[in-house]
Amino acid sequence: MNQAVIVAVILALVLGLIALRNIGGIRLAIWQIMLGGALAVLILGQISPLDALYAINTDVMIFLFGMFVVGEAIQESGLLITLSSRLFRHEMSMDLFILLLIAVTGFFSAVLMNDTVAIIGTPFVLYLAKKFNISPVMLLLVLAFSVTTGSVVSPIGNPQNLLIALEGGLENPFLTFILYLAVPSAAGLLLVYGAMKVFYPREFGKCVLSSPAPEAAGDSALTRPALLSLVLIFLLIGLRVLLVFLETGITIPLTAIAVCAALPVLVFSPKRVHIVRHIDWETLVFFAALFVLMQSVWDTGFFQQSMASAAYPVTGVPVIFTLGIIVSQFISNVPFVALALPLITGGGASDAALMALAAGSTLAGNLLILGAASNVIIIQNAEKEGMSIRFLEFARIGIPLTFAQTLVYWAWFLFMPV
Repeated sequence: MNQAVIVAVILALVLGLIALRNIGGIRLAIWQIMLGGALAVLILGQISPLDALYAINTDVMIFLFGMFVVGEAIQESGLLITLSSRLFRHEMSMDLFILLLIAVTGFFSAVLMNDTVAIIGTPFVLYLAKKFNISPVMLLLVLAFSVTTGSVVSPIGNPQNLLIALEGGLENPFLTFILYLAVPSAAGLLLVYGAMKVFYPREFGKCVLSSPAPEAAGDSALTRPALLSLVLIFLLIGLRVLLVFLETGITIPLTAIAVCAALPVLVFSPKRVHIVRHIDWETLVFFAALFVLMQSVWDTGFFQQSMASAAYPVTGVPVIFTLGIIVSQFISNVPFVALALPLITGGGASDAALMALAAGSTLAGNLLILGAASNVIIIQNAEKEGMSIRFLEFARIGIPLTFAQTLVYWAWFLFMPV
């Protein structure tokens, strides 16, 4: 049995298990499945230990680690609950409440990465659902769709965008993402609101919300380090954009932004060890294993040959955008980008093609639950609180929502330079 067949069988098993995730009554986490695939290609000699080590993208791993530290500090500080109590002190209609929730979660997913917001946002929206007597499923769906759509607009909004920013050769990734994707993403967030109005009309008929007084929650000792971390993220992003705009020749690496943001928590917080122990290590293992497995797939040359023999050039905006949405349903968006990016950049892809890759692979997360890791994170965290989202409940809203958002992005790309 040759290398391509062995790796193809392992990849098929991994993707099949990710799709099913319930074998013999034993619940398998995605990170466990991906780790099993990486170990399989190592044990069967399809990739050497040294090549496997080199395959792991350290920039992505460091960035994720830094953001997860910030996210864990924000969650444990209770900062979100305290701020929400202040925000909802006065009466507010359900329409304004949902619009604010969409805007806030969408914005922070672009800054903190969608997986981070999924982790800290799930217990937060469940808290809001209980406090204000709102459907928890609706708020979980608002969170899922908003973090996915909001993350499209930023090179640090999600792991696949980060891969594109690091490997795509973009001179100024923040400005490029904003230029190509800010307008359709804003429209996409409004469509999330519209979808909730259509599918949950009774929720919008409820009385306005109010909170009598601010309340504290969590560890207040973490509040200042968490706030300082957020300030550093915004300052460093602004400084990076400014340095490129002024053509200084100086650049701030994306990994440096995450590391600097994590420093206030790691240096000044007495709970630094506790924070590090409780970050989402499973997701870090997932990405390390992903890089190893995808490198072994790339080494077979099968994927390159399949893409090269396609009827239409894969570097074209319509093709790569559509492939991103469809193929990501089967192998998830990060594995798809990890496989497709070397082939696309090798073919001299334009900025528009790279942005189409980012938009398509990210919007795939709104179609079905398995389209994005952030969806799985939300469901897994919600299940810890006794709540969940059924596959069909997600799909009945996600399919028409993604269709409408796709039309918006397609129309926008028609007017953008290629």
